[in-house]
Amino acid sequence: MATTGVTTCPECESRVREDGIEHVCEQCGLVIGEDRIDRGPEWRSFRDNSEAVRTGAPLTRSRHDRGLSTEIGYSLRLTGRKRRRFARLRREHSRSKFSSKAQRNQVYAFTEIRRLTGALGLPKDIRDRACVLFESAQSARMIRGRTLEGFAAACLYATCRTTEISRTLDEILNAARATEDELKAAYTALNRELGLQTGPIDPREYLPRYATELDLSTTIESRASALLATAVESGELCGRNPSGVAVASLYVVARGTHERITQDQAAAVGGVSTVTIRANYYDLQELQHQS
Repeated sequence: MATTGVTTCPECESRVREDGIEHVCEQCGLVIGEDRIDRGPEWRSFRDNSEAVRTGAPLTRSRHDRGLSTEIGYSLRLTGRKRRRFARLRREHSRSKFSSKAQRNQVYAFTEIRRLTGALGLPKDIRDRACVLFESAQSARMIRGRTLEGFAAACLYATCRTTEISRTLDEILNAARATEDELKAAYTALNRELGLQTGPIDPREYLPRYATELDLSTTIESRASALLATAVESGELCGRNPSGVAVASLYVVARGTHERITQDQAAAVGGVSTVTIRANYYDLQELQHQS
C-alpha cells in the first residue's frame, strides 16, 4: 500500500517517519504502509539535454514502416475456436500491412539487404543507408524490369563504395541471391540515374582484413600500406583490381621475411588469380627497390 503524503498516525495522531520503504509512527510504532514504487527515472542518458522516448523499439530505416508495426504473437494456451480465431486475425493483419505492391516489394528488398548485411558482417548504418538508397531508386521508378535481389545487392555494394568500405563485387555476389548480370545492371542504373559518388577504391582499404586472414603482423601491414602509398602517388597501378593490388603488396613485403606466404594463399584471400598476383608483384617489387 502506498502512503505517499501521510504525515500523521491515524491511531494516535503522532508524527510519521519514513523508514526505508515503510512509514512508521514514532509514538506507537504502527506501520501505516509501505511504498515499493521506485519514483526515479527508469532510463539513463549519457547525452546532455536529451529526453528518452518510451515508445518501444527504436525507429529504423531498414523497415518499410520504420519499425512501428505490430505483430499478433502465438500462444500455446489457445485451443479450439480461439486458436482458429487468432489465426484468421493474424492472416488479416498480415494482409493489411501493405497498402500497395510497391510497399510489398520494399519489404522483400529490405529483408534481403538485412540478410546480406549480416552475412557480410557490415555495420547497421551501412544497412540503413542501403535501404534508403533502394527507397530512392524505387521512387525514381528504376526497379521496373529488374530483379529485387539484384537491386538489393547493388544498393549494398554502392553503399560500400560510397562509404569506402572494402567489399569486393565477388564477396557481394557470393552472399547475394542475384546473378552477376543482375547486380551489374542494377548498379549501372543507380550510377546513371542517381549520380553516386563512387570513385576508385583505395587498395589500402583492404589491407587490415587481408592481413588478418593471412595471419600477418601489423609490421607487414604497415610496410605494405607505405608501398601502396608510393604506388598510388606514382600512378603505376591505375586501372588495376584494387583487391589484387592490395594482396600482392602483402605478398611482396612478406616475401623477404619469416612470415612468407604463397601466391595461392594470397590469391585465395584476395579473390583473384595467381596470374594477377604475379603481374602486380613485378611492378610493386620495382617500386619497393626504388624507395
